[in-house]
Amino acid sequence: MNEPTMADIASHVGVSRQSVSIVLREMPGASEETRRRVLQAARQLGYKPHLTASSLRQYTDRQLGVAFAPTHATEPDIVEAIYPVAAQSGYRVILSAQTKTRSTEQAVEELLGYRCAAVILIGSDLSQRDLAGLTGKMNVPAVVVGVGKKNETHDVVRSDGAQGTAEMVRHLVSLGHTRIAYVHAGAMPPGAVRLQGYRAAMSAAGLAQDIVRVNRSDYTEEAGAEAARRLLRRDALPTAVATGNDQQAIGVLQVLARAGVSIPGDVSLTGFDDSRFARLSSVDLTTVGQDPQEMGKAAVAAVVRRISSPDLQPEVHLIEPRLVLRSTTSALNASSENDR
Repeated sequence: MNEPTMADIASHVGVSRQSVSIVLREMPGASEETRRRVLQAARQLGYKPHLTASSLRQYTDRQLGVAFAPTHATEPDIVEAIYPVAAQSGYRVILSAQTKTRSTEQAVEELLGYRCAAVILIGSDLSQRDLAGLTGKMNVPAVVVGVGKKNETHDVVRSDGAQGTAEMVRHLVSLGHTRIAYVHAGAMPPGAVRLQGYRAAMSAAGLAQDIVRVNRSDYTEEAGAEAARRLLRRDALPTAVATGNDQQAIGVLQVLARAGVSIPGDVSLTGFDDSRFARLSSVDLTTVGQDPQEMGKAAVAAVVRRISSPDLQPEVHLIEPRLVLRSTTSALNASSENDR
């Protein structure tokens, strides 16, 4: 059975299709009686407006475009936070995905094709220079979520990654750990900032740095698994391992556990993001939370601010991270200093 159309409603009520269109689009020009009859017929016939067609007929300056990578653990949480905040400001949200076969540029091009009033890019793997080039050509306000510094073309919303990682290292030191390795995947956009936090905290504690660099094009579970395999080839394991994100930590956890290494009995383990994976009861990962709710709110506030006042300069909006303690860290077990 075909879905009812505006022509069907017009025939049912005995008015013109134009009158039906005026009523359904909430425009002036129809009597109250006609409005009542059209809306009643629409309900009776089960009419549903075609969202794509209606969006093209509406003023498109009430749409915010969001480009994101669905495979990254925290990005769907940020997207979820954007929806209600955008609605409160009177905007619809249009999504466009970045994938292995679909670049950031392609995702943005689609959003601009919908004539969005602004674009929010979450977790792009483009360099700072390429991001500036892309956002500089948009002719609409843009905000990059997750990574970046002050620039002339787009706002930045990110957690204070250096502070978050430094707090995690200080937590491990407070538990008695001195041999703390850090898994660094260079492909991860905020990786360099989080590495700075590790370096600073280890130097402040007077401890030797132990950076396990993963040379992969991704920064997910497989990157952590590769780092764990390298650690297992050593004569002795570190007593604690900090990672650049939760997905890497889970990769480390899986490989070490299969090798018979107890977490946290032999090795304490930490992540970053407080993603939904970290909160699973089977993982229960100590991590750094970067508050996706606040990041989503800040992203919408930044673009709405620039839409209202286009001459304002872009800003950097830092979200305060927080330490989330779970069961993958514990005090150093002096009886097993991991001399494997």
